[in-house]
Amino acid sequence: MKKSAKSGGKGWRFIELFLAAVFLFSAAMLIREGSRYFRERKANQRLSERIGREREELSAAGGTSSPYASSGRLLIYDGLWQENHDLAGWLTIEGLGIDLPVMYTPASPEYYLHRSFDGEYAQSGSLFLGESWEPEANYAVIYGHNMKDGSMFGELDRYQNPEYARKHPVIRFDTLTREREYRVLTAFYSQAADSSQEDIFRYDQFTGLEEREGFEDYLRQVWKLALYDTGEEAEYGDRLLILSTCSYHKKMGRFVVVACQKAEI
Repeated sequence: MKKSAKSGGKGWRFIELFLAAVFLFSAAMLIREGSRYFRERKANQRLSERIGREREELSAAGGTSSPYASSGRLLIYDGLWQENHDLAGWLTIEGLGIDLPVMYTPASPEYYLHRSFDGEYAQSGSLFLGESWEPEANYAVIYGHNMKDGSMFGELDRYQNPEYARKHPVIRFDTLTREREYRVLTAFYSQAADSSQEDIFRYDQFTGLEEREGFEDYLRQVWKLALYDTGEEAEYGDRLLILSTCSYHKKMGRFVVVACQKAEI
C-alpha cells in the first residue's frame, strides 16, 4: 500500500508539471502574439501619423500651392508611393479608427494578405484591392483581415447595425490622384464561393458593372441580402466601394459593406 501511494504521488506530480508547462507555453504564445499585434499596429500608426502631418501641412498652405506633385500624384501620398509602388490609395473610416494604405498587386492580388506596407511578414497583413481594379473604374473591392485586436477590418462589423451606419455614413477612399468620399448604402453577410457553387452572390467577382444592365443587376443582388437601407441611393454612373472581411457566422463567411460615391471632394 505504501508503494502504491508513493507511485500515485509521482503520477500527480507529473501531471502538475505537465499542466504547468502547458500553461507557461500558452502564456508565452499569448505574449508573443500580443507583442506581434502591438508591433504591427504601431507600424500602421506611424504611417497614419505621417499622412496626418502631410494633411496638416497642406491645410496650413491654405490652397496657395497645388495639391499635386510633378508626377501627377497627390502630394499627400506621393512620398509613400516613392517608397512602395504597390500603394494604390488610402482608406479612412473615422468611426472605426481606420486610416490606412491600400495596396494593389494585379499579378498577385493577395500578395499583401500577410504583408505589411514595407513587404515584411505581418499576420494582420494590409488592406488590398481585388483583381482587375482600375483607379477610374466604377467598382472597387477592398479586403482586410477581421483581426481579434480590432485592427484592419476587425471592427467593420459595427456596420451590421443600421443605427451605426446612419451615424457614421462617410467612408473616404482616395486613389493616388483623386480624393473621394463615399456614403454607406447597406451591409450584408455572405460567404466565399468556389467554382461549384452557383447560388452564391459573387459580390467580389461580378463583371459587367461598366454597363447599365450589369450595374443595376449588381445592386439588385446587394438589396436581396441587405441588412438595412440607409436611405442613400445609387444609380448607374456612381462609383461603388465594397469592403470585405471574414465573418464566422458560417463556414467561409464574409461580412460586406457597400458604399457609393457621386462626386470628387
